[in-house]
Amino acid sequence: MPMRDVPIIPMGEDPDGPDAAPDPRPRPWQSARGLSSIGGGMSRLADAAERFLADAGFDRAPWLAVVFAGGIITWFALPHPWQWLAAMAGGAGAALAAQALWPRGSAADETRAHLRMAVVVCALVFAIGIATIWARSAIVGAEPIARPAVVLIEGRVLGREDQPAEERLRLTLAMRDAEAGVARKVRVNVPLAALDEAGPPAGLAEGAVVRLRARLMPPASPMLPGSYDFARAAWFQGLAATGTMVGRLTLVTPAPEGEGLARWQRALSAHVRAAVPGSPGAIAAAFASGDRGGIAEADEVAMRDSGLTHLLSISGLHVSAVIAAAYFAVLRLLALWPALALRVRLPIVAAAAGALVGIAYTLLTGAEVPTVRSCVAALLVLGALVLGREALSLRMVAVAAGFVLLLWPESAIGPSFQMSFAAVLAIIALSNSAPVKAFLAHREEPWWQRLGRRTVLLFATGVVIELALMPIVLFHFHRAGMYGALANVVAIPLVTFVAMPLIALALIADLAGLGWPLWWLVEQALALLLGIAHLTAAQAGAVRLMPQISGFAVALFASGGLWLALWHGRARLAGGLPVAAASVMVALTPVPDILVTGDGQQVGITMRLPNDTLRLVSLRDSRSEYTRDNLMELAGVGAEPVPIAHWPGARCSSAFCTLTIARGGRDWVLLLGRNRTQVGERALAAACAEADIVVAERFLPRSCRPRWLKADRRFLERSGGIAIDLAAERITTVAAGQGEHGWWREPEPRPPRPAAPATATFQ
Repeated sequence: MPMRDVPIIPMGEDPDGPDAAPDPRPRPWQSARGLSSIGGGMSRLADAAERFLADAGFDRAPWLAVVFAGGIITWFALPHPWQWLAAMAGGAGAALAAQALWPRGSAADETRAHLRMAVVVCALVFAIGIATIWARSAIVGAEPIARPAVVLIEGRVLGREDQPAEERLRLTLAMRDAEAGVARKVRVNVPLAALDEAGPPAGLAEGAVVRLRARLMPPASPMLPGSYDFARAAWFQGLAATGTMVGRLTLVTPAPEGEGLARWQRALSAHVRAAVPGSPGAIAAAFASGDRGGIAEADEVAMRDSGLTHLLSISGLHVSAVIAAAYFAVLRLLALWPALALRVRLPIVAAAAGALVGIAYTLLTGAEVPTVRSCVAALLVLGALVLGREALSLRMVAVAAGFVLLLWPESAIGPSFQMSFAAVLAIIALSNSAPVKAFLAHREEPWWQRLGRRTVLLFATGVVIELALMPIVLFHFHRAGMYGALANVVAIPLVTFVAMPLIALALIADLAGLGWPLWWLVEQALALLLGIAHLTAAQAGAVRLMPQISGFAVALFASGGLWLALWHGRARLAGGLPVAAASVMVALTPVPDILVTGDGQQVGITMRLPNDTLRLVSLRDSRSEYTRDNLMELAGVGAEPVPIAHWPGARCSSAFCTLTIARGGRDWVLLLGRNRTQVGERALAAACAEADIVVAERFLPRSCRPRWLKADRRFLERSGGIAIDLAAERITTVAAGQGEHGWWREPEPRPPRPAAPATATFQ
């Protein structure tokens, strides 16, 4: 049988040339649906991505921390458990898909191994982030009490916080709920007026057993959409209730003898306040011990509105200053001993001393999460110095962030974590940029030019930090100091190089009774700091108020900022696109027309005056500063609210007020309940029929049928506080952002409270 002619194909050529007949046999990677074309497209996309990452100098380590934090934030953003499971499954599925599309041992393995590994690791880290926060919530979350109650508590003191500026103590107690048969952790405010004239009992400290009667409340959910969610914070702190003591406090068992860290902290704070009188002493105590309870409210507000409030909390600035001072002091002192300097690596000894001082300072100031985070980051910097590595790098920041998120994953959505790492990323990205390196390059120049160059860079750094923090501050606090960069140029060196070293020297001198001259200098330095804060906050336009910006806008800011910070070269400029888009979205954020608190007792209506300024009309002249501040901030209005009874065009009776406002090309009639005074049902039904929106803190009968919305007690118990945009006919509720997370519980149905006996009529 003659053999067929077999074509000889030179090596390197494709046997399936352009004129070759198609091979009817399926390839191993092909399917009936044409997966080969998809695989080819994915291969080309992978090659392009790998080339881009290589050209951009991509560092995967910082992005792992970003992905881990993204998984945590996803858990908070998704409302239902099945969605959390789906997101985790999606991460695992993406890892498996990457392995299937680019299997090990394939022809292109060498060129795509890094990209495959990046996809697999990032997908798994994302799923681990969701699992971590879910497990953390299940382990530490505390079920809140069902309803407000006045109870007799006998419990052990877990923590004591002195707040002389508020004229109270704050005790965290472990108690046993006999009715529910469970142990609970509660926080009770103890007015100083309820104690003896001598002050708190000597044995009232951690470990003591006390008996008191307190009015307890479940941790409060957000008052309005976008307000502070104390219920969520309390959940992760393990708090089941908060309240205020009524009556007297009895010390059943004094605290055991011994000097704990908390006692040292209180003793140090009292010592500093005794040495430095007034507001400067309260701030000096905050720097020395982390105790902010003595700072007056006016000073807190001035520091906040001037952009200097970060100086009051023990964080990166303070911990870094303490560790740096200890490091350089030990290094210089040991260098004076030549025999030791020739035999021992002094930087290692100095780094060890700085680490010990930093850990001690962290423990002494309460070891709060921001302080621990800052201490870990500073210790990593010391380790880099000892190893001869770059001290400030993105990898160091990523390790510190990963450490904190593993221990306290809930901090990812908190302003403290976000602001701290945003500021550090901004500093590192700016210092590593080519223009800044060229600007700071060593050159022959007079000292005053070199000092001027450093001053310019300090101001530029302040501006960059303010820009990086602005979206975070506006999202969480709805207000931001506009002149913070200018104030920080003076305030940060004043605190870092003057106030804190003087406090440390004064404490050392007090051991010999010679600290009073140094304490006087501390008082003058901190009085200057307060003067800068009050002067800055008093300027026109010093504070910018902003209604609640959308989570999507914040996500754009975060993605653009991370791209700008973590990429290198011209590729980082692409991060400006999402930042610009988010800036436009923030500028176009609509002001809510109506804000209603969750209890229905307060309503805020935004009104635009002929001069195009906004005023807030409130249902009641509230005595609660917290309520008033929430309404003003979320409405973006800086002026004091005007009670509706004093607003032109409003008509009020003893029970209800009516007001007509024009929005979205039409008139809206509002009927707002002022109290629970009894009203005839027919009259109420007739008034509701003429209104578009009815708001009341009471249960309204079914006969009350407004044209668009009836927000009575029944509705508000399910929705929580609401914000209404009339032009878009959109209602935003607190409940919509809570989902099935453990800290949100719809109130149990309760019977209507008996109305007052008086009868009101409509005018």
